[in-house]
Amino acid sequence: MLVAAAVCPAPPLLVPEVAAGAAAELDAARTACSDALAVLAASRPDLLVVVGAADQDHLGPYPQGSRGSFRGFGVPADVQLGEGDEGPRLLPPSLAVGAWLLERARWGAAPVEGLGVAGRLEPELCLAAGRALAERDERVALLVMGDGSACRTLKAPGYLDDRAAAFDAAAALALGAADTPALAALDAELAHELQAAGRAPWQVLAGAAEAADLDGRLLYEDAPYGVGYFVATWS
Repeated sequence: MLVAAAVCPAPPLLVPEVAAGAAAELDAARTACSDALAVLAASRPDLLVVVGAADQDHLGPYPQGSRGSFRGFGVPADVQLGEGDEGPRLLPPSLAVGAWLLERARWGAAPVEGLGVAGRLEPELCLAAGRALAERDERVALLVMGDGSACRTLKAPGYLDDRAAAFDAAAALALGAADTPALAALDAELAHELQAAGRAPWQVLAGAAEAADLDGRLLYEDAPYGVGYFVATWS
């Protein structure tokens, strides 16, 4: 059963070494992420699953011990998803950022696994995956890594799209209220057009939380670099 969740943004820029001179611009987001992970630890889960977007056409598990790297971003920094032997697959960037957040928080509260979710995965399959995660153990927690639209400004990665602000506002409202029907109803095609990588992971969360009766709290909402970033807790 799902007992808690934290939603965090997934840009590699969250790692100060990657952001370099611009690191201070995301200090507030990092602080909010730390607060969210404290909520996860306080929930005393038996299992933590980090959920994030991945470049694949299906759901992909990443066992404890899987490693990630930020070397592709010019930084000689590596991370590991919990303790254990090295996993057979390299973590996608979203899960690598999640692993970095856990290492930063010195996570040791429960075993950790990862789940990579294809960005175009249909909502019903996302919801089904979430329901399956919630049944994995008596006390399951999720760390859900995902961004909103990447089209909030002219300099955004996806350029300016007038629909982006409304999409992000709806997502922020749903995340802050732990509103599973609203998350489930997010338009997958619109999310793809707006480059909102968090849509599929958020809908996995919606499936996991359907019967959990959790309360939500939005800790952070902003759009630096023209990308919607949110931090929320469900408990």
